[in-house]
This record gives sequence, structure tokens and C-alpha cells, in this order.
Amino acid sequence: MEKDNLKTKNLKKEVIKIFKKFGLSGDHASISANALINAELVGAYGHGLSRLKMYCDRISKKVINPKPQIKIKKISGSISHVDADDSIGFVAADIAIKKAIENAKKTGIGLVAVKNSGHYGLSGYYAEQAVKKNLVTMIYTNAPPAVAPHGSLKSLFGTNPICFGTPTGSKIPFILDTSISMINRGKIRVAARNNQKIPEGVALDKLGRMTTDAKKALQGVQLPIAGFRGSGLAWMVDILSGVLTGGNHAGRVKDPFDDFSGPQNIGHLFITFKTNLFVKNYNNRIRENIRKITRLPKIKGVKEIVYPGQNKYKRFKMNSKKEIELSKMIKNDLEFLKN
Repeated sequence: MEKDNLKTKNLKKEVIKIFKKFGLSGDHASISANALINAELVGAYGHGLSRLKMYCDRISKKVINPKPQIKIKKISGSISHVDADDSIGFVAADIAIKKAIENAKKTGIGLVAVKNSGHYGLSGYYAEQAVKKNLVTMIYTNAPPAVAPHGSLKSLFGTNPICFGTPTGSKIPFILDTSISMINRGKIRVAARNNQKIPEGVALDKLGRMTTDAKKALQGVQLPIAGFRGSGLAWMVDILSGVLTGGNHAGRVKDPFDDFSGPQNIGHLFITFKTNLFVKNYNNRIRENIRKITRLPKIKGVKEIVYPGQNKYKRFKMNSKKEIELSKMIKNDLEFLKN
């Protein structure tokens, strides 16, 4: 990651100050601010500063623990289980990915499960940390009900992102970070707050009718990618990050914006492993793989075949050189939270 420009640094300091005002320690405030600012820089605005007030509201309502006693249980040299004690998700995930990296460096593979956590932002943000240590990674987390299981009228699965990262032998990592829904929920929330439309074909209203109204979409259900296949992937993530870890599952994860009846108890699963477990020339092989695929003949209108992570890297480089543009909504949130 390049050095932030001065205005981005000042904005980060402002966010850290707000988190500390709401009771987070300096370290935890810094970890959380870094994750939010990174989301802005890579263009994932639905996971950026638009969520700051939500985190602060949850701390105020005592459903995020600002002073958690996080416990790491060692199961083996490779496997660890983290009880996040209802901490803000950024902190739980930061501890978990670092432990997964540490375990993998020692034994070849790191498997870390997390329970009693909260929303942690972008999975790709943590995947990138592992890839920079020359590790392959897979990351899973569940989320509040938003997507109806195939054949159901009721939403139950979250948008449950699937994340995979690998070194590429170049400075740009391969990071696939995608929700199983046609559109991530953060984008719908931002659209709802800004009175903007959402694309056709991504959500239904509460009566099961197709809608482009973001507010009606939030009251209805989101559609999964690829029909029953997307529903199946969401179910897989719910099992891996909820059932397996001890976290909430089967629709029990609370909505962070609307449900303050208790902590979310989200589960996360982090898997990291060395690239040389089976072959000694992984970097050469992955370069060959990417080169072969990106040089295939292109259909009309396509200038370049890119691999997952390339466009995000370009956005990060471009946005790091300029001031982060804040919407009126976010400016209002910042002013409200500071005072």
C-alpha cells in the first residue's frame, strides 16, 4: 500500500478520533479506520465511511464491545479458534488473519475460525495481507438475512462473500472477493440513503415483485447469482463461517443497521497456506496460467482480459493520489459523530 496523501491522512485521523470518542482503544480505532479508508480507496463505497455511523451506533447501544477480552485458543500448530467477545469486526478479523499467517508460516497451513464477531468490511482487505506474505488464502464470512434460499419466499442467507487470494509473481495480487448476491447490500444501502435507483434484476420488494427502488429492496429480498447455484454457495458459506465456527447461522445474524437487540455474533473462517506445499515453482506456474488466459482472443468491445484484483488495484493507485470525495451524507455523519 502506498503512503496516503495528506488529506487522506487527515481524514483517517478524524475517523480514529471518532472511534476513540466512542470508546475504542487507540490500536483498535486505527485498525478500524484503516479498513474503512481502504474501502474508499478501492472504490467499495458501500463498505467504507457510509458505515461509520452504524458502527458507532452499535457501540453506543452496547451491542459492539469497545473493550473486548479477545481469546485465542490454540487447537494445533496450524489451527486456532478466536472468541472475539463481541468486538468490532475489523479487530477480530485483523487478529485472525495475522494468526492464520503466523500458523501457515510455521506449519504450511493456517486455519482460524472466529465467533462472536461483527461485520468486518471487505474480505479482500484481509486476503491481501496473506498474499503479501506469499500465501494462498480463502476467507468466508456470513451476514444478516438478505437472500432467499432457492424456492423460498423468505430471505435467510446473507450476501455471504466468497474470497480467494493468491500471489501472482507480480506486484498485483489475484484477489477474488465477491458476494453471492447480484449486488452487495452496502450498495443498496448507499442508494437508499441517497435516493438513487438500483439496477433492474437484482432485488424483489416484499411482495416478490422486481424493483429498482433501493428502499423497497431493503424490505424485500436480494437475488443470488446464478439462481440455485448462488443459493447453494450462500448455504456453503453459512455452514463454513457459521455452523463450523460457533457463530450465528441459519438467519440469526442480526442486521447491523436496524437490529440493536444484541450482538451480531458473526462467524469468519480464514484459511492460508504456502504456495510451495506441492510444487517448488508456483510463481512460474501462476504467471504462465495468467499469461495464457489473459492473452486469449477477445470478443468485440473488450480491450483487455483482466484477472480479479487488477481493477481494484488500479482504483487504489489512482485514488491514493487524490483527495477522497465525501458525499453530503458522509460529511453530515462525520460532523454529527464529532460533536
